[in-house]
Amino acid sequence: MTDDVTTEARTAGQRAADRRFPAPGKPLPVSTYRLQLGADLTFDDVAARLPYYADLGVTHLYLSPVLAAAPGSTHGYDVVDHTRVSDVLGGRERLEALAEQAHAVGLGMILDIVPNHMAVPTPAWHNLPLWSVLAHGADSPYARWFDVDWSSGDGSLLMPVLGSRIGDVLAGDELSLDVADVPGVGKQQTVLRYYDHVFPVRPGTESLPLAELVDRQHYRLAHWKVGDEELNYRRFFDVGTLAAIRVEDPEVFDESHALILELLRDGVIDGLRIDHPDGLADPSGYLSRLAEATGGAWVAVEKILAGEEEVPRDWETVGTTGYEGLWRLQATFVEPSGESRLASLMHRVTGDEGDGLEALVETSKREVVDGPLYAEVHRLTDLAATICRDDLRLRDHSWRALRECLVELLVAFDRYRAYVVPGEQPSRDALAAMDEAAKIARRHVGADRAETLDVLVELLLGREVGSAGRRREPRRDELAVRFQQVCGAVMAKGVEDTAFYRWTHLVSLCEVGGEPSRFALSADELHAFAARAADHSPAAMTTGSTHDTKRNEDTRAATSVLSEHAVEWTETVGRLRSVSARARTALVDGRTENLVWQTLVGTWADGPISVDRIQEYLRKAVREAKTHTTWTAPDEAYEDAVLGFAAWAVTDEAVLDIAAGWAATVAPSVRATSLGIKLVQLTMPGVADVYQGTELFVPTLVDPDNRRPVDAVDLHERLARLDAGSRPRDLGEEKLLVTSGALRTRRRFPDAFVGPDSGYRPVAASSGSALAFARTQGDSPRIVTLATRGAATLARLGGWRDHMIALPEGRWHDVLSGAVVDGGHQPVAPLLEQLPVALFVPEEDA
Repeated sequence: MTDDVTTEARTAGQRAADRRFPAPGKPLPVSTYRLQLGADLTFDDVAARLPYYADLGVTHLYLSPVLAAAPGSTHGYDVVDHTRVSDVLGGRERLEALAEQAHAVGLGMILDIVPNHMAVPTPAWHNLPLWSVLAHGADSPYARWFDVDWSSGDGSLLMPVLGSRIGDVLAGDELSLDVADVPGVGKQQTVLRYYDHVFPVRPGTESLPLAELVDRQHYRLAHWKVGDEELNYRRFFDVGTLAAIRVEDPEVFDESHALILELLRDGVIDGLRIDHPDGLADPSGYLSRLAEATGGAWVAVEKILAGEEEVPRDWETVGTTGYEGLWRLQATFVEPSGESRLASLMHRVTGDEGDGLEALVETSKREVVDGPLYAEVHRLTDLAATICRDDLRLRDHSWRALRECLVELLVAFDRYRAYVVPGEQPSRDALAAMDEAAKIARRHVGADRAETLDVLVELLLGREVGSAGRRREPRRDELAVRFQQVCGAVMAKGVEDTAFYRWTHLVSLCEVGGEPSRFALSADELHAFAARAADHSPAAMTTGSTHDTKRNEDTRAATSVLSEHAVEWTETVGRLRSVSARARTALVDGRTENLVWQTLVGTWADGPISVDRIQEYLRKAVREAKTHTTWTAPDEAYEDAVLGFAAWAVTDEAVLDIAAGWAATVAPSVRATSLGIKLVQLTMPGVADVYQGTELFVPTLVDPDNRRPVDAVDLHERLARLDAGSRPRDLGEEKLLVTSGALRTRRRFPDAFVGPDSGYRPVAASSGSALAFARTQGDSPRIVTLATRGAATLARLGGWRDHMIALPEGRWHDVLSGAVVDGGHQPVAPLLEQLPVALFVPEEDA
């Protein structure tokens, strides 16, 4: 599967510089503003808002995918045509017009692209490559595009779209023949209809009896539930409507990237964000080919790094989109002393033990391996069994034994993949990851399976095992690659989309790419991470919120302060449980109840979240948790009980009085945490990203809640008022002041933030509540950030009192408050008199 990657591209990957930057002369963003495009935010709408983005201080707009997407798409990740810019967004003409207007006000553009998959749309003809495969099967010129196992399903592509079994569909006359004009094909043709679904009819079968006609197609229509058990095309995680494509094939790469590369060459866009590279057969080879095709453009990858994992050194990328920094920054603003009290509260409400996360993750991964991802594991097992059957020395390793060992390895694997490339020596990190997974797996397999597990590990590492000389064979290569692709799906669906919806210790820690087992981090740990980022990936991204985060930065900030007020929160939950006892039926489980209370206070903004918003969120949360209800088998009685309870909770006067009192109590902590996280994220090493609307304090939840329209006119008016000298009227405007101040500072001093000589240096302070660091250029401090962490703990200890900070020498101007201060040892209290954060630049540059 990887032989198509050129030797030249691979060699280029090995030459990736130790400090990741785009090639000389290529644009380098200093900051980005993420825009979630759609019917309510087109290219022309963005163009109308350009003055605001420029005034805010960003250097680049960061656009969600712009290629033609499936009908009704709300996000653009379901691409159907790589040759067209979305007409819904305005088409290529309006995209180029936007670029020209953006350039006129000093803004560039970064584009999010999706190399891993395409949509399986309704009707299917919207995706013409897929339509061709449905019509002609393996003989289609586009058959190489899709990752299909043609040896499975009698050579037919499984289409699990039916609402009931095929026999019932036929008996109910739900299928019919029709003649239709297929857009893009240019002629009428006979089609098979199933409600809104339309499929091509194989030439020569039009006159057959319907049942025989259905049986003779290059696709197999099946009940939708069959997809999790027999699917023969690779998909995006467990989403059957997103079919994987094979960009490891040079022709597929060239055809699917031609328009994107043209936009780069023409200067319409300046760089790329790559969606889910872990799903690709060869991420390193893909990035090498992309670097070669773009001349080394700025390319960031959406990569989840587990624990201390780092981006593989041979990946030609500036780094990730920032999830590893997001969770560390979040945890730095969590009070460690609250861990045990919140664990006790969780146990009382849910029954979960404070040390139960590891077991919960294991259980969740086993459930998705045996459920939504059964088809993927089955395909892996078939592949491994075929390899063993074809080698006399391996023939006695049975299908069942191989499946059991594969399951244990997938459950034990602690990251998205090991990055084993067939034909290459695995890296030390890959070997260590596989070795650790194998050690864990051995504890769960019987002694008679141990030898099978050893054989499987050798196969997955691409080593010689079985008969002498048998190593580089197509099926063996494929097994090594597919195992890694399934690892990513198990992590995403088992951990982030299951376990993280079950674990309610402190829900702000259960974030995309998060590590909730690390309840809190020290300032020194954050400094160490930031210093390494400055040394190795200064042009990667930092983020506080994305279109994928389960809670945005403000919701996480308002939830994280529970750790600072753990005693008071425990008492508050006791009162909430008391007043809600009659409204909370026995169907509402403890995990969901604990989630409701944290969501109520986490989304409080001058009042409670609306009924429709919390209900929409909770329906998704409980289905993702998969404990009592799922997307595929919803339990209406349970969901009605949960949604009814949530609606009551955000409207009951007694509950709202308690919640309002809580909000007032923790307001100083929320203020310091929200502003502190924002300022640190915008000034720590990396290209700082601002997700649309998060320049204000607006707590939101997972999509679609976090993708609601943003009132840019109101934002611009607020910013203009602040620029005219008005004081912020609320926390939202304070956050806008901090955001604009940090972004404008980045724009004025780009070399200190993303330049080749940019650096990071902690600044000493006598209090652990003062988080301070300098951004340097060469050896010279150019910017100093000061933030307050643990505001409640600080207040209990008497505030800043005589605490000092050791500012670098010189005179410093705080761009947020206007204050000027000398360098050297200075008391902290005067520096944070107006805001709990400060951002200093040299007075001569103010």
